[in-house]
Amino acid sequence: MNRFRLPYHLVVEEGVFDDIPSVIGKAFPKPGAVKTILVTEENLKGIFEKTIDEILRDFSQSELHLIQKADYDSAVALAKYITMNDIRLVIGFGGGTVLDLAKFAAYVSKTQLLSLPTTLSNDSLASPVAVLGTEGKARKSFRCTIPDAIVIDVNVVKSAPDRQLLAGIGDTVSKDTALFDWKLAGKKRGDAVDDFACMISRMAFDSMLCGEGEQLKSRDFIIRLTHALVMGGLAMEIAGSSRPSSGSEHLFCHALEEDFSEECNVPHGIATAMGSYPACIFQGRDPEKIIRIIKNYGIPVKPSSQKVSEEVFVKAWQQAAATRADRYTILSETDLSENRLSALYREMEEMF
Repeated sequence: MNRFRLPYHLVVEEGVFDDIPSVIGKAFPKPGAVKTILVTEENLKGIFEKTIDEILRDFSQSELHLIQKADYDSAVALAKYITMNDIRLVIGFGGGTVLDLAKFAAYVSKTQLLSLPTTLSNDSLASPVAVLGTEGKARKSFRCTIPDAIVIDVNVVKSAPDRQLLAGIGDTVSKDTALFDWKLAGKKRGDAVDDFACMISRMAFDSMLCGEGEQLKSRDFIIRLTHALVMGGLAMEIAGSSRPSSGSEHLFCHALEEDFSEECNVPHGIATAMGSYPACIFQGRDPEKIIRIIKNYGIPVKPSSQKVSEEVFVKAWQQAAATRADRYTILSETDLSENRLSALYREMEEMF
């Protein structure tokens, strides 16, 4: 049985970034009394300068770290710095890139972690997985810590572009095909499948089935999307792997990110949603629920709208399984001929 841990706090409120210490006092007793490092990036420092300055002032023994690259070497170097300087609290302030690096550095240095997401574009805000660059354009998923506390300011998330929220919904859509692939691996290869993790991941997907696109910037929807993304992260923590949230649709996404980034630059959550429809077809299932969510919220999965050509679409699917060769999915046993994939591309062009 996998041993897992859960965050002490999940706070989703309007204006909560204005009073961080009092909100997290229970998770981090006397937070101002410990050495703290706030991890973010240069452009966010410019956008949220006042908020970041106030947080640094509230944590009296704190310093700012601006990441230059979200790769493995940078994360390890930060972990070394944290350890050598007796820092006891890491605050990740930003999107998935920042949070992944902060999570891995906190994990390696055995330091407490506070996650302050500025967007809801994927489930990295609560997942025990950090995706970091390795060599060249290659990226690898590393096991890491789940945050001790997650604090989300609804007003900050509202200010983010709609595209980022749509990516967050897209990352949740992918749970449907990921769960099928995980159970398939259990049947065909004997992989362990955790029923409780499956249940939580399924709840995340189901929560997106209600509501319409005009609710995107409402407080209630942002809270619901937060809960869905957090449930996805918790499902991975319980399972001890990313399998409850990542299947063949993610392998397609990885292929786009690793092999075709010069041709197209598709946000992670949009790419996984784009991959979920074909993956569901490969699985021999009715994609009605996936289509409903995509159309309800207007997730831009039409391949050409993301500069994904028919040629790239076909090659990405044919190369997808190789991005995670140890992972059994429907791609291990399906027809990925050029004719079939080209037909699917044209189908998606017309449908979405």
